Amino acid sequence: MDKFYLFVVIFLGITIGLCMYRVVKGPTRGDRIIGINIISTKTIVIIATISFLLKETYFIDVVLVYTLIAFIGSYAVAREIKGGTEND
Repeated sequence: MDKFYLFVVIFLGITIGLCMYRVVKGPTRGDRIIGINIISTKTIVIIATISFLLKETYFIDVVLVYTLIAFIGSYAVAREIKGGTEND
């Protein structure tokens, strides 16, 4: 079963590389933003999988903090795209 999780981590790492291509070469700003959001989501899954593989629970705290940071970043980018202000 550990080989399966290792394969999952490697596969997600490869797909992160493909998303990086979209971030760099994305024709629109929206493509780049979505690519960055996908990369952060896949990174969260990789950290959680490694936590399960190593049987270390402190990585879950890292996952929670990283998730909050990714959410705040996504929210900020969405506000920037919308063009809203703080008083909306």
